[in-house]
Amino acid sequence: MPRRRSARAARPNSQPRPSESPAANPELHAAILAVVDAQLETRQPAETWATLERLVAAGYTAEGARQLIATTVAAEIFAVMASRQPYNQARYIAALKRLPQPPDRAPDADPGGES
Repeated sequence: MPRRRSARAARPNSQPRPSESPAANPELHAAILAVVDAQLETRQPAETWATLERLVAAGYTAEGARQLIATTVAAEIFAVMASRQPYNQARYIAALKRLPQPPDRAPDADPGGES
């Protein structure tokens, strides 16, 4: 009996299905966490440290809180690139204050003042 080829093997030049795609870019993930760590170390903006403390007090581990903050950094990077506007500290701080709710990735979600 001939051996069946998987659907993936039958389409070697096709894009991987979502379930086959890598979960994340590890280098980008590490770079975003480095931004979070620098903000926590320098306490700039101060709201990053306050957010970490608030999330830990709410029951998140320090690492879980750090990961949540990283989603906000990533969303702000996305907003800056999508809108072709400068970094908006007011929008970033507003997103930190909304955690653990996911950040709104729309570039104009919370316009605030530019920084």
